[in-house]
Amino acid sequence: MSAPVLMQPSIGVGAPLTGSVHSWDISTGVDGPGTRFVTFLSGCPLRCLYCQNPDTWLRSNGSPMSADDVLTEAAKYVPFIRASGGGATISGGEPLQQPQFATSLLRGFQGLGLSTALDTSGYLGRLASDELLAATDLVLLDIKAGQPETYRRLTSRELRPTLEFAERLAELNKKVWVRYVLVPGITDAPEEVGAVAKFAGGLGNVERVDVLPFHTLGQSKWEALNRRFVLADTPPPNAEQVERARNEFRAHGLVAY
Repeated sequence: MSAPVLMQPSIGVGAPLTGSVHSWDISTGVDGPGTRFVTFLSGCPLRCLYCQNPDTWLRSNGSPMSADDVLTEAAKYVPFIRASGGGATISGGEPLQQPQFATSLLRGFQGLGLSTALDTSGYLGRLASDELLAATDLVLLDIKAGQPETYRRLTSRELRPTLEFAERLAELNKKVWVRYVLVPGITDAPEEVGAVAKFAGGLGNVERVDVLPFHTLGQSKWEALNRRFVLADTPPPNAEQVERARNEFRAHGLVAY
């Protein structure tokens, strides 16, 4: 197979093509369908209590990289990724904190013949241009909680921007996978799960919902940053709790895993 042609991304004269990149990785079955080249961008406005990667909160913690640098790395894996039916995902942190750079990457990945996915909380959805969304085949949308007060407690931010972004994606008929982290004592309450399930079920463009059990694997990163991990004593949900949440989503016509 001939080497893929690396197309020069372009989002307009004078637009920056350099961003803060935390890392990149190859994953399967976690960040979208198939094997994915996943680029983690630095910077996030949320402060989620269960965040696995608090080291991505600040843009200054990343390394400056050009879009071409990232795409050149991704190009090495294109045959392998295509064979798995995979693609490329931009994650973080919060990729919409660097919208122009994210657009460059998404367009560049498409130029490599890869399907694209954007992993986002949606909180900065107002920064997602029509061009960025046109270069996005799938949105992995993290809806953290169903009630505004719970969302604020969990993230230190407001829920409404995420819901507005989800509604915009529905108007565009953009394919969405909803992600919902199940935290015992916080997001496993029936009113939380039910609110998200009702909202997602009414959008019409949600292909699936992934109910993700809370875990403490990121605790060591919090400690390395001299931050207190307040959920250290919170147990992961048991199988019954996870299935109960999945069934709530299914009751609203959604495919849930």
